[in-house]
Amino acid sequence: MKFNKKKINVVDIQTAKKSVFATGVGNAMEWFDFGLYSYLAVIISQNFFSAVQNDELKLVFTFATFAIAFLMRPLGGIIFGKIGDKAGRKVVLTTTIILMAFSTLLIGLLPTYDQIGIWAPILLLVARIIQGFSTGGEYAGAMVYIAESSPDNKRSILGSGLEIGTLTGYILASLVASILFITLSDEQMASWGWRIPFLLGLPLGFVGMYLRKSLEESPIFENEISTNDADEQIEEGFFSILKNHKKDIIVCFVSVAFFNVTNYMLLSYMPSYLNEIIGLSSTTGTILITLVMVIMVPLTLLFGKLSDNIGNKNVFLIGLGGLSLLSAVAFYLVNMNGLLFISLGILILGVLLATYEGSMPGSLPAMFYTDIRYRTLSVTFNVSVSIFGGTTPLVSTWLVHQTGNNLAPAWYLTIVSIIGFFVILFLFKSTTGKSLKGSYPTVATKSEFKEAVANPEDALWWKTEQE
Repeated sequence: MKFNKKKINVVDIQTAKKSVFATGVGNAMEWFDFGLYSYLAVIISQNFFSAVQNDELKLVFTFATFAIAFLMRPLGGIIFGKIGDKAGRKVVLTTTIILMAFSTLLIGLLPTYDQIGIWAPILLLVARIIQGFSTGGEYAGAMVYIAESSPDNKRSILGSGLEIGTLTGYILASLVASILFITLSDEQMASWGWRIPFLLGLPLGFVGMYLRKSLEESPIFENEISTNDADEQIEEGFFSILKNHKKDIIVCFVSVAFFNVTNYMLLSYMPSYLNEIIGLSSTTGTILITLVMVIMVPLTLLFGKLSDNIGNKNVFLIGLGGLSLLSAVAFYLVNMNGLLFISLGILILGVLLATYEGSMPGSLPAMFYTDIRYRTLSVTFNVSVSIFGGTTPLVSTWLVHQTGNNLAPAWYLTIVSIIGFFVILFLFKSTTGKSLKGSYPTVATKSEFKEAVANPEDALWWKTEQE
């Protein structure tokens, strides 16, 4: 196979950073809403499920609505993934943020159960379904766009910017919720105060849309379109993708599972756990989670850089090994009396989650070829998130309710982490510093360009490896 120097993808590092910022802002807006739903779950349950007498069951119904919406994510992944592979990544990222802003605003405007009865939880579910549908194309698309716009040797550190957006969205949600809890009475919060942060989703959405409209298409996608002739652009069917890429799909599916169970356990379920199970006030619990997330921001960047230096596989194993050994310890500390122990337990989970935050966004897109990358990653990611991530608060609440054991969520997290450890250990090969599958090198400096030209045999390493 001859190497065409013109096909080397050359990116400007400053442009790449701007792309990370634009996608990260949109991601922050998306997770701002998810964070709000978690932090205000108790109040939402009182407003939309007031007909249910048991407070624990109210929370179960609230998280069930949270989880059911995730069933729409695979559908969104299929539709937006197909559009993204044919029309480009940019058009999808612009569309999804508009849908997210609209559905977030809708939640803030909904009447309660006492006002319109059964229609209140139904309309809440509709809003969550729209969010789930848009998120189906949002996160995977953002990962793909950043991975395809980054130099091969900085894919993890730049990809970690997407998770900085996630953390920023959660932090912003917790800060807004904390300010409201502090400044408003319980009656005011329950009556109208909870609506305020959801209404803020609209201006945030407009900011994200403006930034994304200014993005250029990813260079690797443009290279794919410009170099393939009509015969090469025959679309590979879904069942053909499953057959030809089953190992990569399995690894991706499991990776998304352990990443998102950990993520939703800490950032979505923990605020309610601290309030309902531990007995902390909503204000105290929210502040603790916020402080841990602030600490996670530099840690995410650190693990992103570490992933580029020592390999993403090694960073995965650090996180998985730590969670396999320390999940139960973390939850045991949370259940001890005293803010110091609670803070330490949450911090353990936060530090280990940061290993995934720093390495995962740059790793998942590298598992698939350019012509199928968006839709395969979208479907695999969203099916896994729907089964494991979105159900984590519900499963955790149910486990505590059924067993009466406050440590039950920890054992769930431990089992998922152990399975993930062995899958990554035996099935995953590090993609750090290597070209995306089937693509020529992506470089940002003259020295990197000269090195790529001097070593053309390394350019299509995936093709060579598989052939």
